[in-house]
Amino acid sequence: MKIRSIKATPINLRLEAPYGWVFGELDGFSQTIVEVETEDGLIGLGEAPTPAAAAIINDVLAERLVGRDAFDIAGAEYVCLPYWTGVQSINDRTRIMAFGAIEMALWDLRGKAWKQPLYQLLGGAVRKDIPFTDYFSLRGDGPKVKGETTPEEVADYCVELNETHGTTFFEGKFSTEDPKVSLRMVELIREKLGDGAMIRIDSNQAYSLATARRLARPLEDLGVRNWEDPVATIEEMRQLRQHCSIPFSTHNIDIARAMDLKVPDAFVGNPTAHGGIGRLLRFVGACEHAGVDFWCYSGDSGIGSAAYLHLCAALGWIREPNQSLFRMQPMDITEEGPFSPRNNVVRVPEGPGLGVTLSRKNLAACHRDFTENGPCNKYHDPAKPGTYRRLPLN
Repeated sequence: MKIRSIKATPINLRLEAPYGWVFGELDGFSQTIVEVETEDGLIGLGEAPTPAAAAIINDVLAERLVGRDAFDIAGAEYVCLPYWTGVQSINDRTRIMAFGAIEMALWDLRGKAWKQPLYQLLGGAVRKDIPFTDYFSLRGDGPKVKGETTPEEVADYCVELNETHGTTFFEGKFSTEDPKVSLRMVELIREKLGDGAMIRIDSNQAYSLATARRLARPLEDLGVRNWEDPVATIEEMRQLRQHCSIPFSTHNIDIARAMDLKVPDAFVGNPTAHGGIGRLLRFVGACEHAGVDFWCYSGDSGIGSAAYLHLCAALGWIREPNQSLFRMQPMDITEEGPFSPRNNVVRVPEGPGLGVTLSRKNLAACHRDFTENGPCNKYHDPAKPGTYRRLPLN
Protein backbone atom coordinates (compact mmCIF):
# COMPACT_ATOMS: atom_id res chain seq x y z
CA MET A 1 0.00 0.00 0.00
CA LYS A 2 1.83 3.08 -1.27
CA ILE A 3 1.71 6.57 0.20
CA ARG A 4 0.07 9.01 -2.20
CA SER A 5 0.31 12.25 -0.18
CA ILE A 6 1.11 13.69 3.22
CA LYS A 7 -0.43 16.91 4.53
CA ALA A 8 0.31 18.74 7.78
CA THR A 9 -2.00 21.46 9.12
CA PRO A 10 -1.12 23.75 12.05
CA ILE A 11 -4.03 24.55 14.36
CA ASN A 12 -4.96 26.36 17.55
CA LEU A 13 -6.95 24.32 20.03
CA ARG A 14 -8.45 26.86 22.46
CA LEU A 15 -9.44 26.21 26.05
CA GLU A 16 -12.77 27.41 27.41
CA ALA A 17 -10.87 29.74 29.76
CA PRO A 18 -7.15 30.51 30.17
CA TYR A 19 -5.52 28.72 33.08
CA GLY A 20 -2.76 30.07 35.27
CA TRP A 21 0.62 28.42 35.28
CA VAL A 22 4.22 29.28 36.03
CA PHE A 23 4.67 31.71 33.11
CA GLY A 24 1.30 33.48 33.29
CA GLU A 25 -1.89 32.39 31.52
CA LEU A 26 -2.33 29.79 28.79
CA ASP A 27 -5.46 29.98 26.63
CA GLY A 28 -4.84 27.02 24.35
CA PHE A 29 -2.39 24.79 22.51
CA SER A 30 -0.99 24.93 18.98
CA GLN A 31 -0.64 21.56 17.31
CA THR A 32 0.05 20.03 13.90
CA ILE A 33 -2.48 17.60 12.44
CA VAL A 34 -1.11 15.10 9.92
CA GLU A 35 -2.98 13.22 7.20
CA VAL A 36 -1.22 10.42 5.33
CA GLU A 37 -3.23 9.23 2.31
CA THR A 38 -2.53 5.99 0.46
CA GLU A 39 -3.16 5.16 -3.18
CA ASP A 40 -6.09 3.03 -1.94
CA GLY A 41 -7.75 6.15 -0.51
CA LEU A 42 -7.22 5.36 3.18
CA ILE A 43 -6.18 8.28 5.39
CA GLY A 44 -4.14 7.85 8.56
CA LEU A 45 -4.17 10.57 11.22
CA GLY A 46 -1.37 11.83 13.44
CA GLU A 47 -0.62 14.78 15.69
CA ALA A 48 2.47 16.67 16.85
CA PRO A 49 2.48 18.94 19.94
CA THR A 50 3.99 21.89 18.04
CA PRO A 51 2.91 23.92 14.99
CA ALA A 52 6.54 24.07 13.83
CA ALA A 53 6.27 20.43 12.75
CA ALA A 54 3.96 21.41 9.86
CA ALA A 55 6.66 23.07 7.76
CA ILE A 56 9.12 20.21 8.30
CA ILE A 57 6.51 17.67 7.24
CA ASN A 58 5.18 19.58 4.23
CA ASP A 59 8.53 20.88 2.95
CA VAL A 60 10.91 18.03 3.78
CA LEU A 61 9.54 14.74 5.08
CA ALA A 62 6.53 14.36 2.76
CA GLU A 63 8.75 14.36 -0.33
CA ARG A 64 10.88 11.56 1.16
CA LEU A 65 7.89 9.35 1.93
CA VAL A 66 5.51 9.71 -1.03
CA GLY A 67 5.60 6.52 -3.05
CA ARG A 68 6.92 4.38 -0.20
CA ASP A 69 5.15 1.43 1.41
CA ALA A 70 2.87 2.77 4.16
CA PHE A 71 3.47 -0.37 6.25
CA ASP A 72 7.26 0.11 6.26
CA ILE A 73 7.49 2.25 9.40
CA ALA A 74 11.11 1.36 10.12
CA GLY A 75 12.06 2.32 6.56
CA ALA A 76 10.18 5.60 6.91
CA GLU A 77 12.20 6.50 9.99
CA TYR A 78 15.41 5.54 8.20
CA VAL A 79 14.80 8.11 5.45
CA CYS A 80 13.34 10.83 7.72
CA LEU A 81 15.56 10.90 10.80
CA PRO A 82 19.34 10.91 11.10
CA TYR A 83 20.95 8.71 13.73
CA TRP A 84 18.85 9.12 16.86
CA THR A 85 21.47 10.39 19.30
CA GLY A 86 22.74 12.76 16.62
CA VAL A 87 19.33 14.37 16.34
CA GLN A 88 19.16 14.71 20.11
CA SER A 89 22.68 16.10 20.43
CA ILE A 90 21.88 19.09 18.22
CA ASN A 91 18.51 19.50 19.97
CA ASP A 92 16.48 18.98 16.79
CA ARG A 93 13.39 18.01 18.76
CA THR A 94 10.95 19.45 16.24
CA ARG A 95 12.15 17.05 13.54
CA ILE A 96 11.67 14.16 15.97
CA MET A 97 8.11 15.26 16.77
CA ALA A 98 7.34 15.85 13.09
CA PHE A 99 8.30 12.31 12.21
CA GLY A 100 6.52 11.03 15.33
CA ALA A 101 3.25 12.51 14.04
CA ILE A 102 3.72 10.81 10.66
CA GLU A 103 4.58 7.54 12.38
CA MET A 104 1.35 7.79 14.41
CA ALA A 105 -0.58 8.20 11.16
CA LEU A 106 1.15 5.13 9.69
CA TRP A 107 0.00 3.06 12.68
CA ASP A 108 -3.51 4.44 12.17
CA LEU A 109 -3.30 3.31 8.53
CA ARG A 110 -2.24 -0.19 9.58
CA GLY A 111 -5.27 -0.52 11.80
CA LYS A 112 -7.63 0.80 9.13
CA ALA A 113 -6.17 -1.48 6.45
CA TRP A 114 -6.36 -4.54 8.71
CA LYS A 115 -9.67 -3.46 10.29
CA GLN A 116 -8.26 -3.68 13.82
CA PRO A 117 -8.07 -1.12 16.64
CA LEU A 118 -4.55 0.04 17.40
CA TYR A 119 -4.42 -1.71 20.77
CA GLN A 120 -4.84 -5.06 18.99
CA LEU A 121 -1.84 -4.29 16.76
CA LEU A 122 0.13 -3.58 19.94
CA GLY A 123 -0.66 -7.01 21.40
CA GLY A 124 -4.17 -6.67 22.80
CA ALA A 125 -5.73 -4.88 25.75
CA VAL A 126 -4.86 -5.40 29.41
CA ARG A 127 -7.53 -2.79 30.22
CA LYS A 128 -10.14 -0.93 28.19
CA ASP A 129 -11.25 1.71 30.71
CA ILE A 130 -8.31 4.11 30.80
CA PRO A 131 -7.87 6.33 33.90
CA PHE A 132 -7.42 10.10 33.57
CA THR A 133 -7.22 12.97 36.01
CA ASP A 134 -9.36 16.09 35.75
CA TYR A 135 -7.41 19.35 35.86
CA PHE A 136 -7.67 22.35 38.17
CA SER A 137 -5.96 25.73 38.30
CA LEU A 138 -6.69 29.36 38.87
CA ARG A 139 -8.29 30.51 35.61
CA GLY A 140 -9.13 33.78 33.89
CA ASP A 141 -12.44 34.44 32.18
CA GLY A 142 -13.12 32.85 28.81
CA PRO A 143 -15.64 33.88 26.11
CA LYS A 144 -18.41 31.82 27.72
CA VAL A 145 -16.93 30.65 31.02
CA LYS A 146 -16.08 32.57 34.17
CA GLY A 147 -12.78 31.33 35.53
CA GLU A 148 -11.90 30.39 39.10
CA THR A 149 -9.85 33.24 40.58
CA THR A 150 -9.53 32.13 44.22
CA PRO A 151 -8.56 28.88 45.96
CA GLU A 152 -12.14 28.65 47.25
CA GLU A 153 -13.55 28.78 43.70
CA VAL A 154 -11.06 26.17 42.50
CA ALA A 155 -12.10 23.82 45.29
CA ASP A 156 -15.78 24.37 44.46
CA TYR A 157 -14.98 23.57 40.80
CA CYS A 158 -13.44 20.26 41.87
CA VAL A 159 -16.49 19.48 44.00
CA GLU A 160 -18.69 20.16 40.96
CA LEU A 161 -16.58 17.76 38.85
CA ASN A 162 -16.97 15.14 41.55
CA GLU A 163 -20.74 15.55 41.80
CA THR A 164 -21.36 15.81 38.05
CA HIS A 165 -18.83 13.38 36.56
CA GLY A 166 -17.76 11.20 39.48
CA THR A 167 -14.22 12.59 39.42
CA THR A 168 -11.94 11.58 42.28
CA PHE A 169 -8.61 11.84 40.39
CA PHE A 170 -7.31 15.42 40.19
CA GLU A 171 -4.16 17.14 39.01
CA GLY A 172 -3.55 20.87 39.14
CA LYS A 173 -1.10 23.68 38.73
CA PHE A 174 0.85 24.46 41.88
CA SER A 175 2.90 27.38 40.62
CA THR A 176 1.64 30.67 42.01
CA GLU A 177 4.22 33.32 42.87
CA ASP A 178 3.06 33.09 46.47
CA PRO A 179 3.05 29.33 47.09
CA LYS A 180 0.62 29.79 49.97
CA VAL A 181 -2.13 30.41 47.40
CA SER A 182 -1.46 27.08 45.69
CA LEU A 183 -1.15 25.35 49.05
CA ARG A 184 -4.53 26.74 50.07
CA MET A 185 -6.09 25.27 46.90
CA VAL A 186 -4.86 21.80 47.79
CA GLU A 187 -5.92 22.19 51.43
CA LEU A 188 -9.47 23.10 50.43
CA ILE A 189 -9.78 20.31 47.85
CA ARG A 190 -8.66 17.80 50.46
CA GLU A 191 -11.02 19.31 53.04
CA LYS A 192 -14.04 19.26 50.72
CA LEU A 193 -13.45 15.89 49.01
CA GLY A 194 -11.74 13.96 51.77
CA ASP A 195 -9.05 11.32 51.70
CA GLY A 196 -10.73 9.48 48.82
CA ALA A 197 -9.60 12.10 46.32
CA MET A 198 -6.27 11.56 44.57
CA ILE A 199 -4.41 14.86 44.19
CA ARG A 200 -1.36 15.37 41.99
CA ILE A 201 0.32 18.74 41.47
CA ASP A 202 2.53 20.28 38.77
CA SER A 203 4.87 23.18 39.56
CA ASN A 204 6.59 23.44 36.15
CA GLN A 205 9.92 24.18 37.89
CA ALA A 206 8.42 27.22 39.65
CA TYR A 207 10.30 27.12 42.94
CA SER A 208 13.77 27.29 44.36
CA LEU A 209 15.09 24.30 46.23
CA ALA A 210 14.72 26.19 49.54
CA THR A 211 11.04 26.99 48.88
CA ALA A 212 10.31 23.44 47.74
CA ARG A 213 11.85 22.12 50.96
CA ARG A 214 9.50 24.31 53.01
CA LEU A 215 6.51 23.07 51.01
CA ALA A 216 7.39 19.40 51.26
CA ARG A 217 6.06 18.72 54.77
CA PRO A 218 2.61 20.33 54.39
CA LEU A 219 2.17 18.66 51.00
CA GLU A 220 3.06 15.30 52.52
CA ASP A 221 0.52 15.91 55.26
CA LEU A 222 -2.12 16.60 52.58
CA GLY A 223 -1.44 13.24 50.94
CA VAL A 224 -0.29 14.58 47.56
CA ARG A 225 0.17 11.60 45.21
CA ASN A 226 2.80 13.09 42.89
CA TRP A 227 4.68 16.38 42.43
CA GLU A 228 5.74 17.21 38.90
CA ASP A 229 8.86 19.34 38.31
CA PRO A 230 8.94 20.98 41.75
CA VAL A 231 12.37 22.51 41.09
CA ALA A 232 14.49 23.59 38.13
CA THR A 233 16.74 20.58 37.53
CA ILE A 234 16.97 16.85 38.09
CA GLU A 235 19.98 17.50 40.33
CA GLU A 236 17.89 19.78 42.56
CA MET A 237 15.14 17.16 42.50
CA ARG A 238 17.65 14.65 43.85
CA GLN A 239 18.49 17.06 46.69
CA LEU A 240 14.80 17.62 47.41
CA ARG A 241 14.31 13.85 47.68
CA GLN A 242 16.24 13.98 50.98
CA HIS A 243 13.44 16.12 52.46
CA CYS A 244 10.35 14.78 50.69
CA SER A 245 8.70 11.36 50.33
CA ILE A 246 6.26 12.47 47.60
CA PRO A 247 7.08 10.84 44.21
CA PHE A 248 8.38 13.26 41.56
CA SER A 249 7.70 13.31 37.82
CA THR A 250 9.08 15.30 34.89
CA HIS A 251 8.79 15.88 31.14
CA ASN A 252 12.57 15.47 30.81
CA ILE A 253 12.70 12.01 29.21
CA ASP A 254 16.33 11.17 29.98
CA ILE A 255 16.02 7.69 31.46
CA ALA A 256 19.79 7.17 31.81
CA ARG A 257 20.03 10.17 34.16
CA ALA A 258 16.98 9.02 36.08
CA MET A 259 18.57 5.64 36.71
CA ASP A 260 21.83 7.25 37.74
CA LEU A 261 20.35 9.93 40.04
CA LYS A 262 17.39 7.84 41.33
CA VAL A 263 14.94 10.60 40.38
CA PRO A 264 12.37 11.20 38.99
CA ASP A 265 9.93 8.46 39.91
CA ALA A 266 7.92 8.93 36.70
CA PHE A 267 8.08 10.40 33.21
CA VAL A 268 5.15 12.27 31.70
CA GLY A 269 5.34 12.08 27.93
CA ASN A 270 3.82 12.01 24.49
CA PRO A 271 4.51 9.40 21.78
CA THR A 272 5.56 11.98 19.20
CA ALA A 273 8.11 13.51 21.57
CA HIS A 274 9.80 10.11 21.52
CA GLY A 275 9.65 9.86 17.73
CA GLY A 276 6.45 7.83 17.50
CA ILE A 277 4.45 4.97 18.93
CA GLY A 278 7.10 2.34 18.22
CA ARG A 279 9.78 4.22 20.10
CA LEU A 280 7.42 4.93 22.98
CA LEU A 281 6.76 1.19 23.31
CA ARG A 282 10.48 0.63 23.75
CA PHE A 283 10.80 3.56 26.15
CA VAL A 284 8.00 2.32 28.40
CA GLY A 285 9.64 -1.11 28.36
CA ALA A 286 12.86 0.50 29.57
CA CYS A 287 10.89 2.35 32.26
CA GLU A 288 9.41 -0.94 33.46
CA HIS A 289 12.87 -2.48 33.67
CA ALA A 290 14.12 0.54 35.64
CA GLY A 291 11.05 0.71 37.91
CA VAL A 292 10.18 4.24 36.69
CA ASP A 293 6.51 5.00 36.01
CA PHE A 294 5.17 6.61 32.84
CA TRP A 295 1.94 8.36 31.92
CA CYS A 296 0.80 10.71 29.16
CA TYR A 297 0.41 14.46 29.38
CA SER A 298 -2.41 16.74 28.23
CA GLY A 299 -3.23 19.40 25.65
CA ASP A 300 -3.81 17.24 22.57
CA SER A 301 -6.74 16.93 20.22
CA GLY A 302 -8.70 13.70 20.01
CA ILE A 303 -6.11 12.26 17.62
CA GLY A 304 -3.21 12.40 20.08
CA SER A 305 -5.52 11.49 22.96
CA ALA A 306 -6.78 8.42 21.09
CA ALA A 307 -3.16 7.28 20.71
CA TYR A 308 -2.79 7.60 24.50
CA LEU A 309 -5.89 5.50 25.04
CA HIS A 310 -4.65 2.65 22.85
CA LEU A 311 -1.16 2.70 24.35
CA CYS A 312 -2.56 2.61 27.88
CA ALA A 313 -4.90 -0.21 26.90
CA ALA A 314 -1.99 -2.29 25.62
CA LEU A 315 0.78 -1.42 28.09
CA GLY A 316 0.30 -2.74 31.59
CA TRP A 317 3.16 -0.65 32.98
CA ILE A 318 1.23 2.63 32.46
CA ARG A 319 -0.39 2.25 35.85
CA GLU A 320 -1.14 5.80 36.94
CA PRO A 321 -3.86 8.04 35.47
CA ASN A 322 -2.92 10.19 32.48
CA GLN A 323 -3.30 13.95 32.58
CA SER A 324 -6.47 15.37 31.04
CA LEU A 325 -7.68 18.78 29.95
CA PHE A 326 -10.69 17.23 28.21
CA ARG A 327 -13.14 19.06 30.45
CA MET A 328 -11.58 22.43 29.59
CA GLN A 329 -11.65 21.89 25.80
CA PRO A 330 -14.93 23.12 24.30
CA MET A 331 -14.12 21.86 20.78
CA ASP A 332 -12.06 19.16 19.14
CA ILE A 333 -11.04 18.38 15.56
CA THR A 334 -12.41 14.83 15.80
CA GLU A 335 -16.06 13.97 15.47
CA GLU A 336 -15.88 11.91 18.66
CA GLY A 337 -14.09 14.47 20.85
CA PRO A 338 -13.44 15.96 23.21
CA PHE A 339 -13.32 12.77 25.24
CA SER A 340 -15.15 13.03 28.56
CA PRO A 341 -14.00 10.99 31.57
CA ARG A 342 -16.73 9.45 33.67
CA ASN A 343 -15.79 8.11 37.10
CA ASN A 344 -12.15 8.86 36.19
CA VAL A 345 -12.00 6.73 33.03
CA VAL A 346 -12.39 6.96 29.25
CA ARG A 347 -13.19 3.87 27.18
CA VAL A 348 -10.63 3.03 24.49
CA PRO A 349 -12.09 3.48 20.96
CA GLU A 350 -12.99 0.20 19.25
CA GLY A 351 -12.89 1.45 15.65
CA PRO A 352 -10.03 0.52 13.30
CA GLY A 353 -6.69 2.26 13.88
CA LEU A 354 -6.98 5.12 16.33
CA GLY A 355 -10.77 4.83 16.13
CA VAL A 356 -11.44 8.55 15.61
CA THR A 357 -12.81 10.51 12.67
CA LEU A 358 -11.45 13.85 11.49
CA SER A 359 -13.95 16.74 11.54
CA ARG A 360 -13.13 18.76 8.42
CA LYS A 361 -15.26 21.65 9.65
CA ASN A 362 -13.51 21.89 13.01
CA LEU A 363 -10.07 21.37 11.48
CA ALA A 364 -10.71 24.31 9.14
CA ALA A 365 -11.90 26.51 12.01
CA CYS A 366 -8.87 25.71 14.18
CA HIS A 367 -6.50 26.24 11.24
CA ARG A 368 -8.16 29.58 10.49
CA ASP A 369 -7.60 30.61 14.11
CA PHE A 370 -3.90 29.77 13.70
CA THR A 371 -3.46 31.64 10.41
CA GLU A 372 -5.34 34.74 11.62
CA ASN A 373 -3.97 34.95 15.17
CA GLY A 374 -0.70 33.04 15.13
CA PRO A 375 0.15 30.30 17.63
CA CYS A 376 -1.23 30.37 21.16
CA ASN A 377 1.04 32.34 23.50
CA LYS A 378 1.70 30.06 26.44
CA TYR A 379 4.02 32.67 27.99
CA HIS A 380 1.47 35.50 28.28
CA ASP A 381 1.65 37.26 31.64
CA PRO A 382 -1.56 39.30 32.10
CA ALA A 383 0.04 41.26 34.95
CA LYS A 384 2.93 42.46 32.74
CA PRO A 385 2.05 42.02 29.06
CA GLY A 386 5.02 42.06 26.74
CA THR A 387 7.46 40.75 29.35
CA TYR A 388 8.40 37.27 30.49
CA ARG A 389 8.62 35.84 33.97
CA ARG A 390 11.90 34.57 35.32
CA LEU A 391 12.23 31.48 37.48
CA PRO A 392 12.25 30.59 40.28
CA LEU A 393 9.14 32.51 41.24
CA ASN A 394 9.92 32.10 44.93
